[in-house]
Amino acid sequence: MSKTLGKPTDLAYQGGKRSSMLRFAFPSQSALEEPTIAFLLSCGLPVRRPNARQYTGSIGTLPEVVLLFQRSADIPAKVEEGSAELGVVGLERFYEERKEGGESILIVEDMGYSRCELVVAVPDAWIDVSSVADLADLSAELRERGRELRVATEYPRLVQRFLFSKGLNYFGLVESSGATEAAPTMGYADIIADITETGVTLRDNRLKTIAEGTILKSQACLIGNRRLLKQDPCCLETTRLVLELIEARLRATNYYSVTANIRGGSPEAVVEHLRMHPEVAGIQGPTISKVYSKLNQEQDWYAVTVVVEMDKMVEAVETMRQMGGSGITVFSANYVFESESGIYERLLQQLESAP
Repeated sequence: MSKTLGKPTDLAYQGGKRSSMLRFAFPSQSALEEPTIAFLLSCGLPVRRPNARQYTGSIGTLPEVVLLFQRSADIPAKVEEGSAELGVVGLERFYEERKEGGESILIVEDMGYSRCELVVAVPDAWIDVSSVADLADLSAELRERGRELRVATEYPRLVQRFLFSKGLNYFGLVESSGATEAAPTMGYADIIADITETGVTLRDNRLKTIAEGTILKSQACLIGNRRLLKQDPCCLETTRLVLELIEARLRATNYYSVTANIRGGSPEAVVEHLRMHPEVAGIQGPTISKVYSKLNQEQDWYAVTVVVEMDKMVEAVETMRQMGGSGITVFSANYVFESESGIYERLLQQLESAP
């Protein structure tokens, strides 16, 4: 698949020449900031910010990237309008703010951190309301009494779509910009729809979740501007490097490298023995190298290394023990690269299918 999708246009010129710096909108002063810094560091992409008052930064290993520190709520709009090629944001925020048929696209849906849920929560005192169906009945009753069920939320589009899909047709949305959990106590809403990670804040505010009340399961995601990436091959190539590292890191979290010293007549004999145990087959097969033993040079020893999935690690160690293995070491993989990046190839497909 071709990786050159077009020529640069008149975007982000400096001194009359096109700047090929990749602008990366980065969440600042939010719950996403520290986890994103930690995740990118684990990907080999260390974030550099001279001081907390500066709104730009860099990635130490990629001088072609400039970080633009933004409020999380503003990042979807910044990417959509073309102020940045890439951005990290919560999935719920992207779905809430995205423009239908717009320029922003979802590149990596799950970055593996900042998991949370957008849920409907009602006062603990509502003992007769334990499900969305109960809530629908209540909204109908309130309608008969001449008023609407009031729902406080920062995500009106997602919440409205969800409630309509559950048969709640009579309600009013009260937009909230913070401290949404306090809305029922303060009296300007009856229930809320908000993000929760552990549920502690809801319980502290005497709220409870209800059955079938999860609107969306969310986490950190990577978004991009389709037009800008399509028009600038240099930025697209830098994006490929970022995606390669992110994908390899995410894939590695599921694998361990297991190495054992095993005695055998030849590498082929060791391989034949290993083939009888699929749990130590590894991703593509074992790697075997001769060990030049200081203790017993009359016997042939081989170092056998396999990369196995996390849930097969203990089984692989046990099998190597049964084969006479010794000095068994286990390491978590930092990166696992495939022959090509699936995430990047999917991005190219999105760009090529765009008008």
